[in-house]
Amino acid sequence: MEALRYRLPQERTLRTPLPGPRSLALTARRRAAVAAGVGSSVPVYAADADGGVLVDVDGNSLIDMGAGIAVTSVGASNPAVAQAVSEQAAHFAHTCFMVTPYEGYIEVAEALAALTPGSHEKRSVLFNSGAEAVENAVKVARLATGRNAVVCFDHAYHGRTNLTMALTAKAMPYKANFGPFAPEIYRMPMSYPFRDEAGLGGGESARRVISQIEKQIGADTVAAMIIEPIQGEGGFIVPAPGFLPALVEWARSNGVVFIADEVQTGFARTGAWFASEDEAIVPDIITMAKGIAGGLPLAAITGRAELLDAVHPGGLGGTYGGNPIACAAALAAIESMRELDLPGRARRIGELAQRRLRALVAEVDVIGEVRGRGAMQAMEFVRPGGVEPDPDITKAIAAQALEQGVIVLTCGTYGNVIRLVPPLVIGEGLLGEALDVLETIIRSLAGSNGG
Repeated sequence: MEALRYRLPQERTLRTPLPGPRSLALTARRRAAVAAGVGSSVPVYAADADGGVLVDVDGNSLIDMGAGIAVTSVGASNPAVAQAVSEQAAHFAHTCFMVTPYEGYIEVAEALAALTPGSHEKRSVLFNSGAEAVENAVKVARLATGRNAVVCFDHAYHGRTNLTMALTAKAMPYKANFGPFAPEIYRMPMSYPFRDEAGLGGGESARRVISQIEKQIGADTVAAMIIEPIQGEGGFIVPAPGFLPALVEWARSNGVVFIADEVQTGFARTGAWFASEDEAIVPDIITMAKGIAGGLPLAAITGRAELLDAVHPGGLGGTYGGNPIACAAALAAIESMRELDLPGRARRIGELAQRRLRALVAEVDVIGEVRGRGAMQAMEFVRPGGVEPDPDITKAIAAQALEQGVIVLTCGTYGNVIRLVPPLVIGEGLLGEALDVLETIIRSLAGSNGG
């Protein structure tokens, strides 16, 4: 396993209050130039990033526990990715694969066929974003099956296009006032162990879903079922064991295309190349993006050859899909993941975080649950003495963490989840320091809440 090498000092250093004067000046410029509908989680502006740190325009070095929403798994300035991008850009930046194709696109498709679960013959198509991947996976399923209905789940997030907004569960900020949405979308109850009734296991949760589908939709009208193996924006919800395998079995038996949305869980994030591997499920189609290309915009669907080859020539594609620079970055990123054993590093991050956070649960009564897998960890915050969601303490934790130089992200249908998705190349010392900061903040706020 190759040793980690960093270009920037891997340390937390605060030179100004956050946000600093240069970030404040950029915020003023932003208000006059950038649409108000584009939000940002933190009010500091990046100047540099490497390993587990992000340096802002005021010279503050922050511990990055967000990785650009689980994107910069190999680091935000991975040297192999940077070199591959430079070399490809020196040759050509674009030809459009649909006009003049190139080898890099084929190499990425070959790599995805090798990495994704299952030994069946596979085909891939490359796009720019996770939402594009999801939209095209649904297109393929509908064409290949001749059916229209698509099943999705509570708490799901699949994107911001019209179809993917329809698939996404949360109204604000993703869907509110943007309709009407694409039709023939049907939402089913998710397995959410922390909030499900006691004793409801994975198999029983799946039977509840199957019963509703068969009664309300009819199995023979369903083209696809799409689900995140671990839900992302919905709160890092890990379904009960057995839930996913039961759904896959039902889909296979009824000619339904099972789509695993691995946009956030893919590429070593959960400790396996794909989260589907954890329950030994083999999706018919996998959607991918985020960690695939070291920070460059690239997405993909990989699926059974007979499904993707059913689409007529010209039915899939896009001007920038599989851009040659992004393909070069993806190949370099995937090779770095192998050389650095990032699945193993993700498992180690998960072990360290779980050990610390589970011990904290015993001390305070504001954490309802610690959950996750690998380097995809979450804390769900509740009002003391119950399970009522507490978005207020969640926001306060994130804000105070930033003040102390640690970037964390919130999520969840109820806005009450802190998620930890650091770069997989973060050092253990830096990870421990970030957890120290979070623990101190949580203890303090829990005490002020009467915990």
